[in-house]
Amino acid sequence: MAVIINGRDLTVEQVIAVCRHHEKVEIAPEAVEAVKKARAYVEQKVADKAVVYGLTTGFGKFANVSISTEETAQLQKNLIMSHTCALGKPYEQKYVRAAMLLRANSLSRGNSGIRLETLQTLVDMLNKGIHPIVPEKGSVGASGDLAPLSCIALGLIGMGKVEYKGEIIDAKDAFDAAGLKPVELASKEGLALNNGTQMLTAVGLNTLYDAMNLMKIADIAGAMTGEALYAIAKAYDPKTHELRGHQGQMDVAENMRNLLAGSKNALPLHPTKVQDPYSQRCLPQIHGASRDAINYVYEAVSREINAVTDNPIVFPDHDEVISGGNFHGQPMALAFDFLKIAISELANVSERRQERLVNPALSEGLPAFLVKNGGLNSGYMIAQYASASMVSENKVYDHPACVDSIPTSANQEDHVSMGSTSARTAAMVLDNAQKVIGIELSTAAQAIWLRQEMGEHGIDNLAPATRAAYDFIRETIPPVEEDIIMHDQLQKFDDMVKDNSILEAVEKVVKLK
Repeated sequence: MAVIINGRDLTVEQVIAVCRHHEKVEIAPEAVEAVKKARAYVEQKVADKAVVYGLTTGFGKFANVSISTEETAQLQKNLIMSHTCALGKPYEQKYVRAAMLLRANSLSRGNSGIRLETLQTLVDMLNKGIHPIVPEKGSVGASGDLAPLSCIALGLIGMGKVEYKGEIIDAKDAFDAAGLKPVELASKEGLALNNGTQMLTAVGLNTLYDAMNLMKIADIAGAMTGEALYAIAKAYDPKTHELRGHQGQMDVAENMRNLLAGSKNALPLHPTKVQDPYSQRCLPQIHGASRDAINYVYEAVSREINAVTDNPIVFPDHDEVISGGNFHGQPMALAFDFLKIAISELANVSERRQERLVNPALSEGLPAFLVKNGGLNSGYMIAQYASASMVSENKVYDHPACVDSIPTSANQEDHVSMGSTSARTAAMVLDNAQKVIGIELSTAAQAIWLRQEMGEHGIDNLAPATRAAYDFIRETIPPVEEDIIMHDQLQKFDDMVKDNSILEAVEKVVKLK
């Protein structure tokens, strides 16, 4: 079923369907009428020679320079070409598709003054699979994502390079092959296309979506470690968590109870110890705080993807064109900095649980580094090193980009959000965190197998949910009897985290919050 856009009720999940699974996009009938109405108003203002920013004036510091009616079309084309200053490696296709959809959705609200045929061509590019090449670097996230969105608009007007059917070709050639015609921009349209937060939001939204799955997988990994280290399950009693009242904490505690229900390894009480270390005992508090942060980001992103973020904004019913600042990326910059910190904490505590698994002083009797014949074999020694490296790297990326600002446009734009950096570093943090949690799954599975080898019935004593995770792992990844090329194994765990297959296997047994 096609995703119908009207600028008001697009969801995160619909964006994912379009950007990753190439769901078709259509413009709602009410949006068609709203776009036509706003365009008629803009054309009347141009005909009246009204002084309106971006319609009959230059941009930024050039806002006081008047532009003749005859030059308005050239003004818009010049705007796009001059603003394509992005550099670096290209964004992944899913990010570009998401940005195109979000821009189209914003324009469909009817407050941007774009022509319907221009909006329709942008939608047609999505549906035909024409994806402009958009370099990653160059946005300060203030007048929106000017540089990257201009790269998308450049493709729309038949210039620059695009990805089409797996090849990088000239935009004009892609349009010809797809049976489309490039757009010749009219008044206001350049600004309508490149003022907005859609590129940074596209990156952050994709990161958010994967983080929402990762927070469940982190609970699975924590439960697997709990099985291997004989966790005290009483720490997840709902009475404790309800006393504090944080929803994320209560949800994680419920997940842990469900994941460990029926376990003979992780018992309510343990005869040889009173408490577990914080990384296990406080798992609901730690994971739960990240969940609450991620849920906040979800709400913020859900608002932003249905926002009008260009400038000026057209209000035909009020006979007004307002030059405001909805393009400023601060709401998303703060959210995505928060997101990357929340993701980092899932990895930080995961690495600490891994240390307890491989360290013979902390592992409840497991062999050092989870391997037989230690000394000859190093086992999982360096797997924990790799996790330590990545969580430390994340701490560098976690510096909040939004607390930095640098003036642009001759100090006219004297506070910028750096939201693009917030989003891109959040994606980098996510990749590391997925790998770290994959390593925890690998070490926990190895530890459970070793319990069985030691005669402690580790596998036989698993809860149904953790047994489903263990069995899924063992379908393709055998335990480590002696040293192997560890990269190959750990890559498989990274893959099962990223494609959510480990989560799907467990949720056949128990649904997670």
